[in-house]
Amino acid sequence: MKGNLSEEEMRHALFGTAAHESKAEAEDLRITSDQQHVSKARRAPTSRSPKLRVTLRVTTDFEGKAETFTFEASTLSSLIAEQQAKTEAKKRKFKYFELVSIESV
Repeated sequence: MKGNLSEEEMRHALFGTAAHESKAEAEDLRITSDQQHVSKARRAPTSRSPKLRVTLRVTTDFEGKAETFTFEASTLSSLIAEQQAKTEAKKRKFKYFELVSIESV
């Protein structure tokens, strides 16, 4: 084996090609609009967790005009669902509550 190799011979030994051959035009890898993947429209995710619908009769004044207030709680505990519904009704400035029903949704 030769002791003194030229740079060109070293490249050929290491890479198998000459320097000017390695700079050959590479394949164009850009994506055109025909090649782009178009995903289908997704449906809105539905909640898989159990829910309870709490219906309250609420008023701002004692024995005043009553309104029906419904709240959906994502829990199985009717007590916690009722407390969450009352808290939400308090945020909406209602003072008096009467529980009408608690239903599973």
